[in-house]
Amino acid sequence: MSLYRDQGIVLRTHKLGEADRIVSIMTRDNGKVRAVAKGVRKTKSKFGGRLEPTSHVALQLYASRGDLDIVDQAESIDHFRAIRDDLDRLARAMPLLEATDQLAQEREVNPRLYQMLLGALRTLSADNAPLVVAGFYWKVLALEGFAPHIEACVSCGRTDDLVAIDLDEGGVLCTGCRRGTPISPEALALLRDILGGRLGSALNAPPSPATAEVDTLATRAMEHHLERRLRSASILDR
Repeated sequence: MSLYRDQGIVLRTHKLGEADRIVSIMTRDNGKVRAVAKGVRKTKSKFGGRLEPTSHVALQLYASRGDLDIVDQAESIDHFRAIRDDLDRLARAMPLLEATDQLAQEREVNPRLYQMLLGALRTLSADNAPLVVAGFYWKVLALEGFAPHIEACVSCGRTDDLVAIDLDEGGVLCTGCRRGTPISPEALALLRDILGGRLGSALNAPPSPATAEVDTLATRAMEHHLERRLRSASILDR
């Protein structure tokens, strides 16, 4: 087995045997990695609480010929304590991790997705803004090539009176072509900020019916893309 180093964000864990855990990690240089952390559930584990979901860690691992590598060392870069100590922020962080876990392919390097997740967690840690999760979802969908067309009606090309969005059609629709889900002018403006390079402006928006609308649409869009429900998203249901 060869030894390698990387940085990563812990996406999820589950028990293995009496003392070990399998850890899924979104790494910077090796894509999503699944590894065994031996003895991590013991009181005197050398890993302590460093391999918990949301943790950003510097890792040393043994590459295995099988499906699971072995964690040799893990040093904390950021525990994101502000997230883990706040149930509301933690509830927002879990859908970020679950979506990344579903999108990332094992061993497929995706530094942009890694950086976007890290940026979202840092933003959430600093400010529990209402559109952190939605902003991450929409930007990731754009990264994947599935951003909705939001400047004109996807059916007829009309640029005014855009009143609905249809995920199957891939964008917004005018009053004459409307179907799918209604979208308010305020929500459309926020969506344009997110996808138009003005994410900071959207993140500064106070809670409102429009932010809730964009948040709900983002979850539906991500689930539509993944073709599955996000279990952790139900925690955010209002």
